[in-house]
Formats: sequence, structure tokens, C-alpha cells
Amino acid sequence: MMCGAPSAAQPATAETQNMADQVRSQLEDKENKKFPVFEAVSFRSQVVAGTNYFIKVHVGDEEFVHLRVFQSLPHENKPLTLSNYQTNKAKHDELSYF
Repeated sequence: MMCGAPSAAQPATAETQNMADQVRSQLEDKENKKFPVFEAVSFRSQVVAGTNYFIKVHVGDEEFVHLRVFQSLPHENKPLTLSNYQTNKAKHDELSYF
């Protein structure tokens, strides 16, 4: 993958789920609600000065959210950050870059 070029969508992995779990509380605080389910379904990545992960997460019923999670470079030793998110997504909605 070229620097700055986003990857193709891939099925979520255990590592992707771990990232989603780490930013779950950030999303719940911003949305002022608790999600009954929080299951990463798919993801894309983009290498920048760190890595952006675009993660589709099932949050219950037929509802999904799209997360943009930023992972800084290892030497910066910073936690994952929820950079942006989109709510009211459906299973068939393509995971976009936002």
C-alpha cells in the first residue's frame, strides 16, 4: 500500500475489534448513549503520519456506525483516538473515507 492511499475493505480481525473496543467509550460519550452491541465488521486503513482506520461497527438491531480511528506512530506512544464517526449507517452502506 502506498503512503496516503487507502486500502480496500477487509473483514474485521481481532485486532480491529480491539481498536473499536478502545474507542467505544469515546463514541458513547459523544453520542450520550450506550450501545448494546459493538462488533467490528470490516475496516480499511490509510497510512499517513500514523494510520487512519475506518471501521464499520454493528451497534445493535440493523444499525451500524462508521469510525475513523487514528493510531499515532509507535515512538509517539499515544493512545488510539476516535477522530471522526458517522451514525445511522446500514449494513449495505459502503465504508467511506471521512
